[in-house]
Amino acid sequence: MAIKIEKKISGYAVVKPEDKAPAAVAAVPLDEAAAIAPIGMAMAEVIQLHERVERPEVLVGSTYKIKSPLVEHAMYVTINDIVLNYGTEHELRRPFEVFINSKSMDHFQWIVALTRIMSAVFRKGGDVTFLVEEMKAVFDPRGGYFKAGGVYMPSIVAEIGAVVEEHLKSIGMIVSEDLSEAQMRLIAEKRAAYEARAKKNSEIGTAGEMGGEMLAAGKPAGSSEAVMVTGEGASFPPSASMCHKCSTKAVVILDGCATCLNCGYSKCG
Repeated sequence: MAIKIEKKISGYAVVKPEDKAPAAVAAVPLDEAAAIAPIGMAMAEVIQLHERVERPEVLVGSTYKIKSPLVEHAMYVTINDIVLNYGTEHELRRPFEVFINSKSMDHFQWIVALTRIMSAVFRKGGDVTFLVEEMKAVFDPRGGYFKAGGVYMPSIVAEIGAVVEEHLKSIGMIVSEDLSEAQMRLIAEKRAAYEARAKKNSEIGTAGEMGGEMLAAGKPAGSSEAVMVTGEGASFPPSASMCHKCSTKAVVILDGCATCLNCGYSKCG
């Protein structure tokens, strides 16, 4: 049915299906409306993040440092969160905006573009965890690098994605898949076995260098490779290769099988 507008239009708004819910409640009998109204009122009190939510004067957040060998200066990633329904059982902490600062101006343009797009996605609300996988899948054509701890990063954007993942885990948006007790025991056993073998080989090699008595007795001298702290905080053998499961440089040959000392992955099962 056509409706003729007699007055000047001063404003407009798009009516969504959820906005019609109160009208539907009003159309039911009074006894049924009395039962539905409290539920509708309780649901209306819960605030969900969407693009019309105004930015508060003060936001809580965290700042993360990224030191990549691909750039001269470190990058500092700040992610600010908005707290919705504060003090209630429906309290939520959601990312609201992101800033990246650095002394280096080499990547200024794409950093500004990236932070604005990410902030816009955050303010839309909903499930924003997809950003993590999208960013971690970005590869630098010049090649990636290993960050502190021996974890491989294919690009700077991928490490920014890892920072976002760490932050979303800290506020509960991503549930961390921790290793089970059985997996942790298995990793500890494999690590202890590798360290014992490396220590034994080291002792044999030292004894051979000191006098050659073992060689004269017909005993083979093993190669020496001690498990030492490598890089910045990594505690894996220097000759370890990268694990394709956890992207950490922690794979060694143990009992004829390639075994990861970080996540326990082994091609032999």
